[in-house]
Amino acid sequence: MRGTVLHACSPETCGALDTKSNIAVNLGTPVRLGVNVGGQAGLVSVVKLRLFPTPEQEAALVAGTELANQAATLISRLAWSAKVFGRFALHRLAYRAARLEIPGLGAKAANLAVARVAATYADRRSSRKRAHVFRPLGAVPFDARMMSFSHGAHTVSLWTPRGRVAVPYAGREADLRAVETPPRGEADLVCRAGVWLLQITVTLPEPVPVEPLHGFLGVDQGIVNLAVTSDGAVLPGKALSGPIAGNGQVRGLRERRHRQRRRLQRRRTSSARRVLRRLAGRESRMMSDVNHQISRFVVREAERTGRGVALEDLRGVRGRVRAHRLQWRTLDTWAFAQQTAFTRYKSERAGIAFVLVDPAYTSQACPECGWVSRANRPVRNRFKCTRCGLAGHADHIAARNIARRAVASWGTVNSPHATGLPSARRDRESKSGASVPDR
Repeated sequence: MRGTVLHACSPETCGALDTKSNIAVNLGTPVRLGVNVGGQAGLVSVVKLRLFPTPEQEAALVAGTELANQAATLISRLAWSAKVFGRFALHRLAYRAARLEIPGLGAKAANLAVARVAATYADRRSSRKRAHVFRPLGAVPFDARMMSFSHGAHTVSLWTPRGRVAVPYAGREADLRAVETPPRGEADLVCRAGVWLLQITVTLPEPVPVEPLHGFLGVDQGIVNLAVTSDGAVLPGKALSGPIAGNGQVRGLRERRHRQRRRLQRRRTSSARRVLRRLAGRESRMMSDVNHQISRFVVREAERTGRGVALEDLRGVRGRVRAHRLQWRTLDTWAFAQQTAFTRYKSERAGIAFVLVDPAYTSQACPECGWVSRANRPVRNRFKCTRCGLAGHADHIAARNIARRAVASWGTVNSPHATGLPSARRDRESKSGASVPDR
């Protein structure tokens, strides 16, 4: 049996299926996701539990999944025919019809099906050509009234049209602890290749960021090289020695996908449209996977070395840069915001300091003498200071400048006496020979 997750998951959950682990090249060496679930402040995350149903329980889960997806498809067709897509208007239109036409559909399951259809049409509604059809074994949402946990027995009681079933579950130790601590939000029941999973939204306590005693790990984001750290690692990439190898494999794959889509769109046949539907979202999922790999490596490296994480504040960069028309597509599909969001929430979860710095002249300034000049960049990927002679890859030099600016930025924000504003502490410390009275 094979299903599809239809509800949005957190970046951590989407990246939990990654199989690659070694992504760094050693060259010389939930934006918060949410603020509450159930009214409690913290970091919103999604944990994954694996269910182990008996054959009878699995048959009941299959029946419930098919029933919920049948109801969602019925509501979707009613919404499309009446052109009603708002959640409350759609509830008035389709709730009673779904309950009458589909025997065994519970009230809460019908409510969630209405909300699910409204969320489906919320994005790109104008581009749809027909009513959305839900797969028979697609992911089904559950809320607190449709599931309950018995933590001592490690079982979860789930609603089915044949009655409640208490299914054993297992998972990582951290996920089990997170599920045992309320509040819990909505969950998705997923069947993937015969494996039943329960993905649950939880609120984790927000850790206090650790003081970056050893500075910051700077990360320069780019188009040719997706990410280069101040330690000289290019992400992602194969374990190669020598100068920065770049991310040609990612750019080459995206170019091939673009040519394939353009070729299929020119044909305008039903078979070409079928292939385009099958390929839809594949490149986006690939880039999400790559950005998860990059952010995971950066946060783990910063945590291992006792440093914070620093990135450039690239908001509005597309409006500031000048690019040739042949480069517009590459610039518009640059996923720097997603990479920043992934790195931010992983840093917050790990309790690591995270800073965004001013990106101005990071690739033209010398990290040793501070000299800033356009002549320091003789070619695109090379840096050579015209004053002190420091040379290296431009992206690596930019990452070092980002790390230095982050140290200054962190000290300014977290040390009021360093801002230049009046400070009694600075006044006391600046008096030579003056003793500070004990309190």
